[in-house]
Amino acid sequence: MSYRNGYVLAAGWLLTVWSLPSFAQIEQITVTARRVRENQQDTPISVTTVTPESLEHKQIFRTDDLDQTTPNMVFDSSARLAGNNSGIVITIRGIGQTDPTPDVDPGVGLYIDDVYMGHGVGGLLDFRDIESVQVLRGPQGALFGRNTIGGAVLISTRDPGKEFGVNVKGTLGSGKLRDGFIGADVPISDTLGARITFGKRKQDGYIAYPALNTEVGDTNTYTATGKLRWTPGEHIDVRLALDFSTADERGPALTNVALNPASAFPRTVSYAAGCPGMLPPPNPNAPSPSNVPLIDDPRCANNFRLGGPYVNNGTFPVKSYLRNRGASLTARYDLTDALAVKSISSYRAIDWIGSRDADGTAFPILATEYDTSGSQWSQELQLLYNSTRLTAVGGVYYFRERSDDHLVVSFTPPGTAPSGTRNCDCNLVKNHSWAVFTNWIYKVTDAWSIDLGERYTSDTKGSLPNEYDFRTPDVKWLPVVLYEQTFTKPTFSGSTSYRWTRDIMTYFSYSQGFKGGGWNSHFNRPIQPTDPHLFREETANSFELGVKTDLFDRHLRVNGAVFTTAYHNMQFTYRIGVAPFLFNTGKATINGGELELTWVPTDAWLIEAGVGTLHGKIDRVDPLVNAVTAVSTQNRLPFTPDWQANAGVSYQVHAANVLLTPRVDVFYQTRTYFDEGNTPQIAQLDPIVLLGASVAFEVPQKNWRVLAGGRNLTDKKHSQGGNPSYTTSSGYAEASYVRGREYYVSFVYDLHGH
Repeated sequence: MSYRNGYVLAAGWLLTVWSLPSFAQIEQITVTARRVRENQQDTPISVTTVTPESLEHKQIFRTDDLDQTTPNMVFDSSARLAGNNSGIVITIRGIGQTDPTPDVDPGVGLYIDDVYMGHGVGGLLDFRDIESVQVLRGPQGALFGRNTIGGAVLISTRDPGKEFGVNVKGTLGSGKLRDGFIGADVPISDTLGARITFGKRKQDGYIAYPALNTEVGDTNTYTATGKLRWTPGEHIDVRLALDFSTADERGPALTNVALNPASAFPRTVSYAAGCPGMLPPPNPNAPSPSNVPLIDDPRCANNFRLGGPYVNNGTFPVKSYLRNRGASLTARYDLTDALAVKSISSYRAIDWIGSRDADGTAFPILATEYDTSGSQWSQELQLLYNSTRLTAVGGVYYFRERSDDHLVVSFTPPGTAPSGTRNCDCNLVKNHSWAVFTNWIYKVTDAWSIDLGERYTSDTKGSLPNEYDFRTPDVKWLPVVLYEQTFTKPTFSGSTSYRWTRDIMTYFSYSQGFKGGGWNSHFNRPIQPTDPHLFREETANSFELGVKTDLFDRHLRVNGAVFTTAYHNMQFTYRIGVAPFLFNTGKATINGGELELTWVPTDAWLIEAGVGTLHGKIDRVDPLVNAVTAVSTQNRLPFTPDWQANAGVSYQVHAANVLLTPRVDVFYQTRTYFDEGNTPQIAQLDPIVLLGASVAFEVPQKNWRVLAGGRNLTDKKHSQGGNPSYTTSSGYAEASYVRGREYYVSFVYDLHGH
């Protein structure tokens, strides 16, 4: 799709809906994008908000489905180096991070009930008991601070109801899907209420793993949550939230899709196995000088040993396990009608294991075992003021985390026995951060508002590495001491908005974001003087022009924005040998825009659509020493498709006392690369079109409904991410392909409609 065709399509949508009558109204949506509750249409930020009803009807069941309803967002849950099914990479407007491991910060902040989730593993969540999901695009450095350089995802869970209520949902589907959920509201007194939920989800894997006679990429999760809300008076509101979840699964949905016949490791193992035509190496510490021949011989490590996108021919034991538990206490006290104080305290502990066979063959080319135990603690205090003309928030924030990471890498480099060797990339991460922030919204007139925000962040990153080869465990690859570095940054945001009429608002904004630096901790040899143990922070500065409209008495909503972002000191993943390193490399410019539309022409029809376009240009690539990943100004930024589009149409039919609602959804995305080097073997090279459909049967008077649906109905096979090492000595290209066509049917009982 060209830019011109995209603009014509968007204009066509507007002209069509402008000319037709309508009778229903679109509901007002409350957001907290500026740390205060306000109407989404008054917020000078590009934000997509999804309600629980919308999540269900759009078949958005987990966080990794969000990109199919959010323009200019790409969500990758391919496990990558972590080898854990719960590992995520989120990119918004071309900015994110391609490594979900604990020593790397995400580029998009994930918040649950105002609590920041520190790292990518654990971010793949089932949408079970959700009140709303908000996706904020662009840098959010002033109000949300560190690691929101690309944007933020805010998830709010349901509060306890004032009356007793029960919610039950059961789902059966393809791949032996079994999903059950129960939630209960339990009033304890007039001022104290509780909500308790339990959920269990199981589904078979879809990537064959013949060596273990199983299929990986399965789902086996359990969640339990509890929330207490205490309101002893109209000025006090206290919430205590507890959550516990586990995921015990066979292994990640990863498979090798290409082996490089010229790479050293495949040549070494092929020669040792007796592959025909392989020449002996000139000395024991060198690989065979000849490339691996492309012949169908089990002694040759080549593409004949691969099973394709849905078969992993590896033999290394694979595993994905997660245990996640957390607690948060949120308290608000209204000092006066205009002034309030708010406290958000949280603690979270996470343990996880990820084991993968990276090369996907019977050869011992490369495999990883990650075993991590970590915790985080945060405290935030806010002072909020609200009057007729002025709304302000100010506060302080503190965050501390610790993560004990034990990564074992098994591989066969030249000069070793055919069984290879094992390295321990063991690292203790000790980070802490503090910030002060404020944001002021002033209504100059009833139509004109100005918004100014400022934040100062101090980010201290600590690494205590213990890196060695198991053959010589006493020989450390760098001194075992605590390395610490502090990164400080003031970030600013400002906007001005003008409401031309009751239904039309425009805004212009500027926002800054930054993501702190840190320490590389994945080595496969003693560190050299030119190796980058430390990497620096990256920054983004963005200008945005937007419009928000509710037309025809709120029958038609059209929101749009265009932006330009200067992305500096980018943290890109390169390879030194086979180990991934973060380098700061140059700068890029990202231009683009979004257009989202909601139209209810009658009480029966609902039409929703969104389109996003991105043009990310790498302006400069700094020279690097020892790195082998090929990045140039001709490369595209990872996770940055030129175009994304989604559309959904639903229609309500009343038959007797039954409400029938069929719906059709379509999603479109152009070519997308998943790494900085634009490795074609793992990329989504062809445009994809995903089709989904559902139908809901509801008896409102009986408080139950049945939902039946299907996703990816055209059975489109495409990659959603991967881990490239094709141009390195290990020579593999590991990718994760999505599930094929899926069907399901759900029964929902909702007492008191909560």
